Amino acid sequence: MPGFHIEHFGCRAARADGEAIGARLRAAGQCAQQPSEADVVVVNTCSVTAEADRQARAFIRRVHRRNSDAKIVVTGCYAQRAPEELATIAGVSAVIGNSHKALAPQIILNLTGATMPPSPAPEPLVSPERLVSVQSLLAGSAQIWVDDRFAHSFIEEVQLGPGAEHGAQTRPNLKIQEGCGNRCTFCVIPQTRGPSRSLAEANVLRRIEAFVAAGGKELVLSGINLGRWGKDLSVAHNEPRATLAALVRGILQQTELPRLRLSSIEPMDWDDALIGLMAEFGGRRLARHAHLPLQSGSDTVLRRMHRRYRPWHYAQKVEALLRAAGPDLTLGADVMVGFPGETDAEFEETFEFVRALPFGYLHLFSFSPRPGTPGWALHAQSPVVWAAVEERMAALRTLAAEKAAAHRRRFLGRELEAITLHTSAQLAPRGRTAALAENFLPLAIEGNLPANQLVRVRLAGMNREAELEGNVTA
Repeated sequence: MPGFHIEHFGCRAARADGEAIGARLRAAGQCAQQPSEADVVVVNTCSVTAEADRQARAFIRRVHRRNSDAKIVVTGCYAQRAPEELATIAGVSAVIGNSHKALAPQIILNLTGATMPPSPAPEPLVSPERLVSVQSLLAGSAQIWVDDRFAHSFIEEVQLGPGAEHGAQTRPNLKIQEGCGNRCTFCVIPQTRGPSRSLAEANVLRRIEAFVAAGGKELVLSGINLGRWGKDLSVAHNEPRATLAALVRGILQQTELPRLRLSSIEPMDWDDALIGLMAEFGGRRLARHAHLPLQSGSDTVLRRMHRRYRPWHYAQKVEALLRAAGPDLTLGADVMVGFPGETDAEFEETFEFVRALPFGYLHLFSFSPRPGTPGWALHAQSPVVWAAVEERMAALRTLAAEKAAAHRRRFLGRELEAITLHTSAQLAPRGRTAALAENFLPLAIEGNLPANQLVRVRLAGMNREAELEGNVTA
């Protein structure tokens, strides 16, 4: 049986793309394998930073050294941004940009001489006419499938399941929105994923109902700019505009999904209606977990970034979310260090802003100039020296660790709802099961339990990995 491997880089939405490609390949009779054994290795890339690019190139070269017979297919944001660069790497057979990601399963199968079975959806995923009409350019020996129309960027038909097999996600991502039009000065995403596009509400509800029927317990709504869902959808005369809040309410009222989790949402997209759902459903069927990208706590830096909020706006949204969801809410954020021109005083503003808010975790990263963005020119004019970036990152890492530990310790001696996950080979021999609390705290539960079980856990301690440990009570 032909085998494939998909290596994921980047965000939740990117992983959802890769999982959809894998599902279509399995439906065509392919089996998942390790990269050293696979006939086709799909590299699902990110290009948010130069380091993400480097990691993808290194992985491609490592695969080619260890499995020179494998056909390597590169897709994702790096493939969209710099396809010719990737096509010249030894071992690469095809480069498929995000503009053609829906065609990726058919292109991959064509490389192996296999065929795509009929799609369960009313329309085939890729008709022969559409495939023939796609322009295929040559750079060396690798085919390139990229344009700037993004007409084939959404993979909609793949059915989600609760991930019964080891390695699959117990809590899969349902990507309901693609692209972004915010034009932040540092970000390459508008180039690599195009404008905002939304999956129709009926399609979303149908897929969630099928997920529940398949035994799914928790689903994560994801998108490149999730809060923009529905803005591009047309509505009938006198019908209300489609909004993320209305969609979430529809999911909770029209399906039997036990738990819905929202992935990252921009601060200003947390409107009153969406926050109100946290008060109405939070802690029951809507996870008390909010990730609001911050980037900087300095007003002047946010202005240079062309972000659509000020620090006080952000603090107001956090306050409103805490009033709605209560103090058990786990709050997360992205914070960037070393944006061009960032002074010591501006970093101190960010540090103190972060210190003042009840974050449960932070995603920290240093600024990386991306070709074609305004940030590229800003970096050339006013770079921050690397020694200062490293020093600032170290200070924030220490603060983030302190805040995460303090947040988790608050739950010792209490009970939380959780879902069991696939347990790692390191944790299972210790008689523990990996789990995730409803409010996004990592847990290690006493005993060996199957994945995808909703349980109630009494928390008794915290281990060296900063996971809360406890016992199932129900």
